[in-house]
Amino acid sequence: MHLSSFLVGTLAAAFVSAHPGEDPAVELAEREAALSQFARRDLSHCAEKIKARGLEKRSIARRSALVNKLQKRGNLQNRDLADLLKKSHLSPHKYTLDTPMDTIFASNASCVLSPEVTEGPYYVAGEYIRDNIVEKEPGVNLALDLQVLDVETCDPVANKYLEIWHCNSTGVYGGVAAAGNGNGDPSNLNATWLRGVLKTDEDGVAQFHTLFPGHYQGRATHIHIMVHQNATAFPNGTLFGTQAAHVGQIYFDQDLITQVEKHPAYVGNKQPLTTNAQDFLLAQGAAGNNDPFVNYVLLGNKVEDGLLGWIAFGVNTTLTRTITPGAHYYETGGKQGTGGGFGGFPGGGGGFPMPTGRPGGRP
Repeated sequence: MHLSSFLVGTLAAAFVSAHPGEDPAVELAEREAALSQFARRDLSHCAEKIKARGLEKRSIARRSALVNKLQKRGNLQNRDLADLLKKSHLSPHKYTLDTPMDTIFASNASCVLSPEVTEGPYYVAGEYIRDNIVEKEPGVNLALDLQVLDVETCDPVANKYLEIWHCNSTGVYGGVAAAGNGNGDPSNLNATWLRGVLKTDEDGVAQFHTLFPGHYQGRATHIHIMVHQNATAFPNGTLFGTQAAHVGQIYFDQDLITQVEKHPAYVGNKQPLTTNAQDFLLAQGAAGNNDPFVNYVLLGNKVEDGLLGWIAFGVNTTLTRTITPGAHYYETGGKQGTGGGFGGFPGGGGGFPMPTGRPGGRP
């Protein structure tokens, strides 16, 4: 989908202000310009290669094992993408624990990340290499199975660092201090929750334990994704890299968001909710055959029991860019940067394991 400068301007004028320093119109234009360099704009051509190379079979086994690890219980309900612009993508299909896992996990949403999408005002460099990023934040548990593929060759992008970050249940990002991000408390620079990095395995996969993100004014509910081509892992367990990154965002069905927003951890969020249908960045990200929505199953009878989500990404490994963090996390704590205009469950049966400790930040 090619958007003219007139359309970009029109959409920007109609867009409700998001976090201060975040300019969705700029991000939209940069993403479109970057994707125009791609010979491939989506992963639809990879389906047969993925199956032939055994990636689909291994994905089914991997996700099944993760469900078992999370002590699944009750019915599993498969949610398929019905229409990218509708508010609800609830599938009429119902599955039980007796349904074969290859039936439940055969679907795989996919989209293409661009190396020129702005990372937004709340990207923090120097995050922890870890799979569990919940810390002590409340909310609905979400296990994510993320796969990175080369959009040109359909090969897995293995042994590269995949980073995610998102806001908490009240729409606040940890690690940055800025007006409009909570109360702007400077001590938030030292917060590390809901941010983390993992190296992809031989299938280009990284699995995170996090929480379902909350919402904030002007953007649909989303999670940020970044793929580092080159980055430095420090001995204390943190990663730093501001070069060669691919950036994107993943989204969730509107009916799922509605269910999650009823959870006690989210009801206190008084910021206006922007729906998927109102977010033009999402509309652009879903152009062509791209599907930036997370496939998911319930781990119990209701969302409070937790979710398992999965999605695949395509990246062009030959295109790179320099990113400008909104903040840096050092051994001594957080420090404001210049990027974007700004410098779990409790323990118990079925809950995700909580982090056992955190390193002290990169030197």
